[in-house]
Amino acid sequence: MLRRLATTAALVSAVATTAVVAIPSASTAATAALRITKIYYDSPNADRGGNTSLNAEWVRITNTTSTNRSLTGWTLKDKTGYTYKFPAFTLKAKASVYVHTGKGTATSGHRYYNRTWYVWNNTGDTAYLRDSKGVLKDSWAFKPTKYGYVVR
Repeated sequence: MLRRLATTAALVSAVATTAVVAIPSASTAATAALRITKIYYDSPNADRGGNTSLNAEWVRITNTTSTNRSLTGWTLKDKTGYTYKFPAFTLKAKASVYVHTGKGTATSGHRYYNRTWYVWNNTGDTAYLRDSKGVLKDSWAFKPTKYGYVVR
């Protein structure tokens, strides 16, 4: 009888320990409020530096929440250090903004680095999104695909 109780106690203990380990923490399931959701790093056709080609290279940032979010002072940067800094700007709830490499007129859905050459490396790169205090909010290291873009 004692052996059976000891065996049962050991089994209950093992099951309880396994159950605790299997429960994911809330932080691992959380999604960033502002997130990089697509990078079109290789614009179509040859990279010749024309503004149309430059603007076909972009990063999409999505507000995943149901409230508007200020991006004023936030930065989007690549591994080399090419940086776009958001001026006074609010991203609407559940909306996205595209940050293009070339020149253009800023709207609520499109922003521009105003560069004359490409930012994102076709061989792979890393995008960093930081808030106005420099705190990293999202990053994405990507490798090239046959499509010229990556999405998550």
